[in-house]
Amino acid sequence: MKFLTLIMLLLLILLQYRLWNGTGSLAEVNLLKEEIEKIKNQNEILKERNLSLTAEVFDLKKGDEAIEEIARSEMGMIKDGETFYQIIDNSDVQSESN
Repeated sequence: MKFLTLIMLLLLILLQYRLWNGTGSLAEVNLLKEEIEKIKNQNEILKERNLSLTAEVFDLKKGDEAIEEIARSEMGMIKDGETFYQIIDNSDVQSESN
């Protein structure tokens, strides 16, 4: 009877060790759950970005307005008959000269 009790006690200790420290332990499961949450958050951010890029591609394919906006803002292009005015902020000029 003592032998059986000893074996059962050793099994209990072994199982408790695996529960707290071994592969698939509670600590490891919690870390994996946190990792899953981080990845889900990153996926949501990337889905929003993809939707934005898809909308931009659609706009570029369908209309000239998006192309014109990009040409004006990024390349400084103007239409015939328009006058281009460049405004220089004095605080930027003063900080560069110091």
